[in-house]
Amino acid sequence: MGHLPSERVNISGPITITGLDLCGPYLVKYKNQRKGTLNKVYICVCICFSTKAIHLEILSDLTSDALIATLKRFTSRRGRCSKIYADDATNFVGSNSKLKKFYELINFPDENLANYFTSEGIDWNFIPPKSPHFGGLWEAGVKSVKHHLKRTIGNLHFTYEEFETITIQTEGILNSRPLTPLSSDEDNFDVLTPGHFLIGRPISSIPEPFLTDINENRLSRWQKTTKVVQLIWKKWKSDYLNTLQARSKWMAEKDNLMIGKMVLIKDDFLPMNTWFLGRILEVNYGSDGKVKSRQG
Repeated sequence: MGHLPSERVNISGPITITGLDLCGPYLVKYKNQRKGTLNKVYICVCICFSTKAIHLEILSDLTSDALIATLKRFTSRRGRCSKIYADDATNFVGSNSKLKKFYELINFPDENLANYFTSEGIDWNFIPPKSPHFGGLWEAGVKSVKHHLKRTIGNLHFTYEEFETITIQTEGILNSRPLTPLSSDEDNFDVLTPGHFLIGRPISSIPEPFLTDINENRLSRWQKTTKVVQLIWKKWKSDYLNTLQARSKWMAEKDNLMIGKMVLIKDDFLPMNTWFLGRILEVNYGSDGKVKSRQG
């Protein structure tokens, strides 16, 4: 594996250097009607190179004006970017011709878009042609968003406001994941999350009753929105914990679990954006000198 690019390892402020990608389309209604007209929208995924914080914006059109409006919303809420990385148009392989034209627009901007980049001092960079693996950082973010939205929304059609609510709450879920403990003190259970870099504290959610087991026929439209977000939280949390327990072949000796180390404890009944954390107080060793069980 090659070295990480300098933008990933050098110190920089949150969102200063960002990777950008799109996912979609998704179908939404602009009017709360049973047979309302369905319209395509896309999700713009922005990922910070230094903190891996994720920002999601909805695009209703794939034009230069829509991209400028999206970047204005993004920088107004998160701060100005100095560099933005995106896919090269030749890296896009798929049946969606509109997305391909959008990437071509970024690579070869029209006068309106080019003037905006210049006035804002944004340095656009593109990964090498036919090398999508260079964009693995934002591709992973797109996978996290698209995979769980597709599994939970399915064939449901929401209004624009409902879909925007789901998208922003999904952003909060992804930015609530614990990265590392803030202290080695056994009585301190605070952890660093991407949310700390965005708002200075963990991202929390309003406590709501669990609706995942209630039939949709008994739910109002906004309760259905809440149910979708709770399902996204439940599935993403399980997948995230599994990535922390990857079972690969042991190619090198790893450290034993130690007393005082912080751990994540699985709990399926915690509210959204809440993680059950603990400290190891006692360990039991096997005959090989490895930790077999622990108590906390």
